[in-house]
Amino acid sequence: MSQVATLQRIREPVVTPTAREPAAPTGVRGIVLRTAGRKRGPITRLMSPSDLGELLKPFVFLDHAEVPYTGPELAGIHPHSGIATLTTVLQGGLKYEDTTGKQGEVPTGGLEWMKAGGGVWHDGGAIPGDPLRVFQLWVALPPAEENSPPESQYIAPTSVQEDGPVRVILGRHGKARSVIRAPEGMDYFHVQLKDGERWSYTPPPGYDVAWLAVDKGRLHAAQAVGPGQLAVFEQGEKTVEVRAEGPTSFVFGAAIKHRQALVLGYYSVHTSPEALARGEAEIDRIGERLRADGRM
Repeated sequence: MSQVATLQRIREPVVTPTAREPAAPTGVRGIVLRTAGRKRGPITRLMSPSDLGELLKPFVFLDHAEVPYTGPELAGIHPHSGIATLTTVLQGGLKYEDTTGKQGEVPTGGLEWMKAGGGVWHDGGAIPGDPLRVFQLWVALPPAEENSPPESQYIAPTSVQEDGPVRVILGRHGKARSVIRAPEGMDYFHVQLKDGERWSYTPPPGYDVAWLAVDKGRLHAAQAVGPGQLAVFEQGEKTVEVRAEGPTSFVFGAAIKHRQALVLGYYSVHTSPEALARGEAEIDRIGERLRADGRM
């Protein structure tokens, strides 16, 4: 749902981290920083490619938003290349349209995966009813996929596999697997815990990046993490342990670190200037067609 992403340029610095946190107990993965990001209206930007994205890549962008329905118009068609956008609908519903030819709605609990690859335009917005509450994540694609044909997947709530309190959005947890056709080497979960419940994650080999962002409630994860905050864990392969203080909803990401550079365009992230140029050329080509059709 890149309607959230359209409201601020990705180059804008948004994060003012707290000081480094005290060390975690031996054997538990510590938190190296927390941030509340920067809030503009209903949207809080927690991560951008120009700040925490460099630390947490392939995860390069995260918005947390609660957007009310304001009318039948969508937010404005706009392009991407080199990344995949992934929207987790926590409340309300999302209307979408993209230049792969798909359009429709994603209800509460559903997912929108837009693999932009070599270039795509899409649009979206809230539908009537409860405010649309979402996390929107951008994932930097590996070189083999950053200029590949775009592919969109819209996942119904009943198709999201679960393992205990974990809804598996990307990767796997226990017996649950993601149905999204995504690059390997990433886990991304929506976790819901009751007051006092504990959850732990032991990463697969090589998954040295880990972070979480709290939607509602509060966690103790080596240090306290409050609602609306993102916490970055130290790199390595130690276990992450969290305990809920009150009913708590959060997203958690872990991955093998993306080793390539982040080369930034306006709405694009690539691994080289040449790949960015190819993506932007395809974006321009599609844009000319949209203008001819009266969409812009």
